[in-house]
Amino acid sequence: MASAASRPAQPNGATGILVLADGSVIWGKAFGATGSQVGEVCFNTSMTGYQEVMTDPSYAAQIVTFTFPHIGNVGANAEDAESAVEGAVGCIVREDVTEPSNFRSLERFTEWMERHGKIGLSGVDTRALTRRIRMSGAPNAVIAHSPDGKFDVDALIARAQEWAGLEGMDLAKRVTRDAQESWEGGYWRLGHGYGRASRDATPHVVAIDYGAKDNIFRNLVKAGAKVTVVPAKTTLDEIMALKPDGVFLSNGPGDPAATGEYAVPVIKALLEADMPLFGICLGHQMLALAAGAKTVKMHQGHRGANHPVQRVGEAWGETSGLVEITSMNHGFAVDGDTLPDTLEQTHVSLFDGSNCGIAVKGKRAFGVQYHPEASPGPQDSFYLFEKFVGRLK
Repeated sequence: MASAASRPAQPNGATGILVLADGSVIWGKAFGATGSQVGEVCFNTSMTGYQEVMTDPSYAAQIVTFTFPHIGNVGANAEDAESAVEGAVGCIVREDVTEPSNFRSLERFTEWMERHGKIGLSGVDTRALTRRIRMSGAPNAVIAHSPDGKFDVDALIARAQEWAGLEGMDLAKRVTRDAQESWEGGYWRLGHGYGRASRDATPHVVAIDYGAKDNIFRNLVKAGAKVTVVPAKTTLDEIMALKPDGVFLSNGPGDPAATGEYAVPVIKALLEADMPLFGICLGHQMLALAAGAKTVKMHQGHRGANHPVQRVGEAWGETSGLVEITSMNHGFAVDGDTLPDTLEQTHVSLFDGSNCGIAVKGKRAFGVQYHPEASPGPQDSFYLFEKFVGRLK
């Protein structure tokens, strides 16, 4: 741990600070909400979609370092939020947040951050911080904003050190819905906004919300399904009472093994009932756990809108070998070396060879680690929604 004497002196005008659990101190100019937040520091390589990133429940208890230097330049609006529940607690950027320059902007990003209780820190060498994460892993940290520039640095470091971190943490229970909901939103079109879902549509998909992005439900609607969203701890009997044609397992934050304490038994029972299943991100990981595989905490994780994934194995037939450019956001992964004979690996990352997709042999159940609903982001993977919903018709 760095001693007080060896810490960098607070620059004039510094109103924000990031302290890491090892005692490192990074100063900057803060924006957004005041106060302090604890979380894991990660980095995201996307060039667009910062509002979608900050509102993605999968980023709960995380502080996002944006590697793209110009964040805030398109402002913020009501339509681009991925969820109304908790997302990232803060963000770190290179340049000062600029005035918005976009016809869809309704407010400045700084104002939006303040209104949603999120802390931002600008003026940081994000390249150096990203390299540090790549070399040493994602650290626990506290981000703080004080307009008068006064901080109890020792207390902030102690708070970062006392925080247990994401491993072993069930965050899905913090970000899931409180009650069942009939999903009504359709796909977005420029000049028209979001459409309306038809409640007369078939088939019927029950989506389990472990911290879902709303755009997932819109893509299920676009593929032709009627969607009912249920909380993370919904029981098997409650799900089956809704008479689903298929069940969707959503993305979400935290350790899949922790959430799996209550989710995996339900997923196992759905598999035994031969219910068609589709899992994304956390849902993919828990489907793997239910089928007998294991998950691991990654060194730095995958977060960005530019991750190449290759289709492999027999599941995709003549399209095996094709590469998709995908959007990712995960700090845990399915351990490809632990896949039982009942699982086929269907997708792998071309960055590090890690597992990015599985199919349960003999079942209509599959999952992918990445986000085929990414918005904004690559559109290569919408076929997965068509594949899932098409199997139900």
